[in-house]
Amino acid sequence: PSACQTQRLRILQSLCDRLATEAAEEHKASRADLTIRLADGRTVKGSAGVTSPLQIAKSERVKGAVASRVNGALWDLSRPLVEDCELQLLGFDSLEGRQVPAFESQRVSPVTLSGSTEPSGILRMIGVAFPGESEREEWEKEQEEARTRDHRRIGKAQELFFFHDVSPGSCFFMPKGAHIYNTLTDFIKSEYRRRGFSEVVTPTLYSTSLWERSGHWEHYSENMFTVTCEPHTFALKPMNCPAHCLMFEQRVRSWRELPIRWADFGALHRNEHSGALGGLTRVRRFCQDDAHIFCTPEQLEEEITACLDFVRGVYRVFGFSFHCLLSTRPVPCLGEPALWDAAEQVHLSLKRFEEHWELNPGDGAFYGPKIDIQIRDALGRQHQCATIQLDFQLPIRFSLQYTGADGQMYRPIMIHRAVLGSLERMIAILAENFRGKWPFWLSPAQVMVVPVGGGSETYGQEVVCRLREAGFMADIDDDRGSTLNKKIRSAQLAQYNYIFVVGEKECASGTVSVRTRAGKQLGQKSLQEVMCSLTELRQTRSNQEEL
Repeated sequence: PSACQTQRLRILQSLCDRLATEAAEEHKASRADLTIRLADGRTVKGSAGVTSPLQIAKSERVKGAVASRVNGALWDLSRPLVEDCELQLLGFDSLEGRQVPAFESQRVSPVTLSGSTEPSGILRMIGVAFPGESEREEWEKEQEEARTRDHRRIGKAQELFFFHDVSPGSCFFMPKGAHIYNTLTDFIKSEYRRRGFSEVVTPTLYSTSLWERSGHWEHYSENMFTVTCEPHTFALKPMNCPAHCLMFEQRVRSWRELPIRWADFGALHRNEHSGALGGLTRVRRFCQDDAHIFCTPEQLEEEITACLDFVRGVYRVFGFSFHCLLSTRPVPCLGEPALWDAAEQVHLSLKRFEEHWELNPGDGAFYGPKIDIQIRDALGRQHQCATIQLDFQLPIRFSLQYTGADGQMYRPIMIHRAVLGSLERMIAILAENFRGKWPFWLSPAQVMVVPVGGGSETYGQEVVCRLREAGFMADIDDDRGSTLNKKIRSAQLAQYNYIFVVGEKECASGTVSVRTRAGKQLGQKSLQEVMCSLTELRQTRSNQEEL
């Protein structure tokens, strides 16, 4: 045998000898009375070779024990004790408890040492541990559910989007994915009109002089894509705020104009590390429902309250529950203490908001406090999407001012605000939350028309045309080689919200037979009646499936 094999045999023989010695000692001491001292100072009696830590845990009603220490040595719960000892029962909250009964191996990969290109012979093993088998089985069920809901799987199955190496971290949205993207954008734009926001359009590429002025070049340049056109260097914008400051300073502003609320759907680019990229949740090219508010100190509380109401109104449509985190001044921070004191009074708005919120001391941005809104999805997972951030520094760096009612010049407060956050990330969250079963108003596959019999195809095409003219996402399955049941099943698997079956009876009466993707038959209805019901579902952004 090789030297390596010889070494292994020696280790195995040593282990066998030790186990044999321990077994002999246990047999020799069998049935002798034991005194066992517990971690809380109490003592219990036992029998050598019989009483185990597990029996003591049960008799003393100690819950959650998964391992033990006997006289300082790690000891299996089922292994009998052999002598008087000190016993410590270990739960899953201890390091030893997590290390030992249930473990799920997830991935094994080779390790390459730093500075070397050759395999080291070392393997990295990644896994997860549980208090017991029941917890492991529950975790496996949750993981399977998460895999089923994975937005990348849904995106591929429903032909919503894909990624390609020619543009890493940038998503290609197919027509159905673009429909979801544009519907979300239209939703927020309709809210903008009601809430006093004006939409602006700004460039994508800026000279580094703008980023130097805003301070981003010093703190964020490594995350920016740059383009050099001698003798100038430009950068793709990773955020919109400097451009909006530039717009504010184009002329003298009056207190009568404030608050100014500017919204921007411009494409943003951030040079994320390749290892951090993951589906739609972390990308390099994305779009935010981004907006900035310029207001007076007196208007601040009212604007924060309006922003919170905006968030609540949007998240209720999706059925999300949420809570808020108020992050206060970090150390170090920029700005006068008096400004921070005034800005941190936003907690008054949160108190009046009547939604759950928590204080998150010291976690604010260096330029001002912020409110982060965390949503909870159908799996109970939390996501941070919406944010409301106060900023004293950009108005100072851009010397932004407005004329007050007394004729004096004052500096505005700037509020950074997003509700959906990144549209790409929100689409990922919604896909997983709805499990690919999109509500009708957002769905990229709303109606599938299924003609029954050759004579009904013409009428089926007319139904599709009328639906499309009304702005609905409708298709027709006119494959004569498939049975009715197969067509219906295919439409259900493709997550069409409704299936309209049309045959000779429907052709003659101008009706459609309506089924839901869940298989419920809603009966025969006139096409006009159905289209009115669909229009109402779309306008109210209802999540119900009944017409």
